Amino acid sequence: MLAGLGHVYSAQEDSAIKSAHQSCQKINRDMMVRSRSTGDLSFLASPVTGGGITVPRFHQLFLLAAQQGKPKPEEWAQYVWQVLAVQGQSILKDGKALATPEENLAELNEQAQAFSNKHLPILKALGVA
Repeated sequence: MLAGLGHVYSAQEDSAIKSAHQSCQKINRDMMVRSRSTGDLSFLASPVTGGGITVPRFHQLFLLAAQQGKPKPEEWAQYVWQVLAVQGQSILKDGKALATPEENLAELNEQAQAFSNKHLPILKALGVA
């Protein structure tokens, strides 16, 4: 039941993880770059599990920002906001589009901090980040 809910994953042997790591990183990089313009790919590859891990668009963009040398969640939020603003997009919160850049950035900061604390350690353990 836990595996079906996505709370438990099986892991490959160390040799398989090592051989898959570089390929997974390349695939993930391509998918994260694509997430700049679309949210249709919500998975990244894990060399640890040998399969896909659900990673929503904003989380992919946070990872991409970190890979581009932005170490802090606040910088990830700013990066994501720049991507969205250029495309004329905004954040939906409670079913409503946030109206101002400040509101959007505040929400992204909250999401980036939550991602850093809760999701990033798991993605690192799975070899995704």
